[in-house]
Amino acid sequence: MDRTDLEILKRIQNGIPIVKKPFSEIAESMGLDEGEVLDRLNKLLDEGKIRRFGASIAHLKVGIDANAMCVWDVPDDRVEEVGLICANFSEVTHCYERPRVDDWHYNLFTMVHGKSREECEEIIKQISNEIGIDNFIILFSEREYKKTGIRF
Repeated sequence: MDRTDLEILKRIQNGIPIVKKPFSEIAESMGLDEGEVLDRLNKLLDEGKIRRFGASIAHLKVGIDANAMCVWDVPDDRVEEVGLICANFSEVTHCYERPRVDDWHYNLFTMVHGKSREECEEIIKQISNEIGIDNFIILFSEREYKKTGIRF
């Protein structure tokens, strides 16, 4: 990556402008043309230097008031299968395998979002029924201190 790539990333890291041609606006502000900005971003995607473009929703503003990290004790030979099933639930936004450590036997972590704690618990019950695993702990979020992506 060169300085121009980094400058483009700095300009989009907090979101792209909500206009008809956001990349044209970014390009113009840098003295470039839209095609060059798009070519550079596509190259960074192709090289794996950036993974994706996505939308981030302000969950509290749209009524998603409860967040639950559910940790699962999944048999090692089923982690891939179970992880894929969990990841297919639309209410699950993060799904990770993690190593077991000492007395912490949980190896699959899912973040579940809902309008209430009860809704999260119901979703987790549905997941549990589908994967056939009932050894889990639900950790509800109490307060958010920081939530950002990587910044340049």
